[in-house]
Amino acid sequence: MNDAAILARLSELDIELPPPPVALAAYVPCVVEGGLAFVSGQVPAVAGAVLFPGHLGDQVAIEEGAQAARQAALQALAVLRDTLHGFDRLTRVLQVTVFVASTPDFTDHPKVANGASEVLVEILGEAGAHARAAIGMAALPLGACVEVALTAAVTP
Repeated sequence: MNDAAILARLSELDIELPPPPVALAAYVPCVVEGGLAFVSGQVPAVAGAVLFPGHLGDQVAIEEGAQAARQAALQALAVLRDTLHGFDRLTRVLQVTVFVASTPDFTDHPKVANGASEVLVEILGEAGAHARAAIGMAALPLGACVEVALTAAVTP
């Protein structure tokens, strides 16, 4: 991957990466080891406020959840870029895990997770295609409706 090419693609798509969020507890935003970058779970926020707090299947619509997952994925890319000092070392996204705060009867977790998956492919092309898990949760930090974590392959 190439930092300039990815930044140009972001501009072309009229997408601005948010500032990389800082850790809110006892963890680091990203760990790079053995050719892998592990980005900590990102709770979607805009201007310091959680985007669409609540549960899918109750207060939050599928489209809102997908939008929140998209925002969290953009935050994860911002963390990755900050940690790697650019995108030049990024080879591809390998795994995305999307945690969805939902009611017990909600079953459309994949539709929510598509918000994260689709934006990664939109920006990175084939290098953004990834394995994925979409998992229902009783609750998430700060009352968020989603949390997105990703693992990427990077060069040393």
